[in-house]
Amino acid sequence: MNKAPVLLVIAVVVLVGIYLLLTQSSKFVTKTTPSESPIVAITSSRVDYSAGFAIFTNGTFRIFTAVMYHNLSKDVYIQADNPNIVYVKKRGITWNDFFKTLPFKLTKDCLTTGTKQTFCTNINERLKFYVNGKEDANALDNQIETGDQLLVTYGNENEAQIQKQLQQIPNIK
Repeated sequence: MNKAPVLLVIAVVVLVGIYLLLTQSSKFVTKTTPSESPIVAITSSRVDYSAGFAIFTNGTFRIFTAVMYHNLSKDVYIQADNPNIVYVKKRGITWNDFFKTLPFKLTKDCLTTGTKQTFCTNINERLKFYVNGKEDANALDNQIETGDQLLVTYGNENEAQIQKQLQQIPNIK
């Protein structure tokens, strides 16, 4: 009996096993410190940090549950389970960077929604931005930081109404 085909099959199986072992092990990162033994951690597409936001137009809370708003960028996105939480995966992302990933337009003076409704600052109503409870006309230029809360509001709300809107933003710890 010729042993060559059997040895060839065994060699192929061993090589495939080694290949699979090597490719699977690249999914692990080993960290060592001089005084500790190696720590093996599974890498994943983890969220680096998150922040909360809310948008109101004339007192109406805008929701982003439609699929057209979710997971549109690998760097910054929202998800269906809580579309008022922004997940940031890359440092240096601004609020403007985030809003540019969504299918609507937002500037310092105008909001055009995904359904093409337009809300622009005029004599009677203003588009205003609040970061962490404080009005900030340049909020779109701010980098999103861990736990930030952004309110975008359009209308002529008084301070009490603004405070109620601020309470609608998810509090990320």
